[in-house]
Amino acid sequence: MAILIDTPRWPAHGRLWAHLISDESLVELHRFAAANDIPARAFDLDHYDVPEDAVSRLTAAGAHPVSGRELVLALRRSGLRISARERRAPA
Repeated sequence: MAILIDTPRWPAHGRLWAHLISDESLVELHRFAAANDIPARAFDLDHYDVPEDAVSRLTAAGAHPVSGRELVLALRRSGLRISARERRAPA
């Protein structure tokens, strides 16, 4: 089991953002996020959006830095990936 974080490169709200995922379980991801003061509102169905200034703190806490491509591939392999189609589907 591993927590992965990609390179911050998605701009929003005047900052760059990274994605934080688990390669195995949402329980693991939520525990890591809670232990590292990532607010629940940052969760987006299969990942947390985290600001660039949190990346070094999260890697020091054990998140493994990977490329965006590696992160998506790991998320797909885990079976946790929520597709764009699923995101748009009515609740």
